[in-house]
Amino acid sequence: MRMIGVLLLLPWVGASQTPSNGALVRGTVLECDARPTGEVSIRAADNEVLRYRFDSKTYVERDQKLIEASRLAPGEKVEVLSERLPATALRYAMTIHVIQPLPPPRPQTMGRYRAYNPAAEPVIPAGNITYSGVVSRLDAQRVLIHTRAAGDLSIALRKDTRFLEDGQLVEADRLKPTMRVFVRAGKDIYQQVEAYQVIWGSILTPQ
Repeated sequence: MRMIGVLLLLPWVGASQTPSNGALVRGTVLECDARPTGEVSIRAADNEVLRYRFDSKTYVERDQKLIEASRLAPGEKVEVLSERLPATALRYAMTIHVIQPLPPPRPQTMGRYRAYNPAAEPVIPAGNITYSGVVSRLDAQRVLIHTRAAGDLSIALRKDTRFLEDGQLVEADRLKPTMRVFVRAGKDIYQQVEAYQVIWGSILTPQ
């Protein structure tokens, strides 16, 4: 009878160790805070952008080695097991497994060190993706815009991304949060969305 009682108890013990609100999601890292406690955002297979909070207790593994969550790199494919956090829309990342690390960087060519010549007409990629929305956050590498159709979108900025205000070419620092913008974009070889043109002002159509 004692053995039967133990066997009946085991399934209940196993179930109690699995979070009832756990969710497993696969996606691509968009950005990650470079500190022990912060947030990481990923793009899921349906292009939805999800944000997770992590801390020193979050288990993060890459190539069967433990790493800090802050070392996650944009473009890496990950699998996140999370649970709900009370009183917030964010979820807490319990475990993050990197299932596809970034490929090694390509060798630099002399063309990448060529001085920028504003008098020369640059070759602008055509781009097959367009977005419009309000800038909610930006830095030297990415711009986060809020759209009505797709919610928050994180878009990479290229070294040759063009910024146009009222139809005139301007420096990147003229772009500010809360501005409504039109973005012409495309995907790089890693399938990450990157901006070719960011346009705002009285002219919101690509030139």
